[in-house]
Amino acid sequence: MLKALNLALLVLYPVAWTAPLMRAGLLPLFGLSEISVLSGLQALWGSDIFLAMVVTIFAIFAPWLKTLGLALLQFGLLDRRVLPALEILGKLAMADIFLIALYITLAKGIGVGRIETAWGLYLFTACILGSILISHMESRRKP
Repeated sequence: MLKALNLALLVLYPVAWTAPLMRAGLLPLFGLSEISVLSGLQALWGSDIFLAMVVTIFAIFAPWLKTLGLALLQFGLLDRRVLPALEILGKLAMADIFLIALYITLAKGIGVGRIETAWGLYLFTACILGSILISHMESRRKP
């Protein structure tokens, strides 16, 4: 069961990165723009390349590589001695930090305009919580 859930995350993470997390607009009269993880990163690449590189590594690659490593471990293609390294990679992954910051932003609002949550936020939340749970259960499993 854990194997199937972890494999599902390898597909669901990229979907969650492209899915709309929220819709934001300056004034209620104007249309709302959809914002995804990738569109936010794209905007960051246009303004601060170093920060964009750091956020891309820790928000995209680290969680996905951790999930891939865990899948390899679950299917016996990777030795269990690598589990501590995967746990460190999971701690470096900023997806959960990004999600918390996003919820705080949504709760407080930006003061001007309007923000609405979109379905991608729930998918992204499920991916992150699922990854944390799967990692925890796998680390407690006896070899």
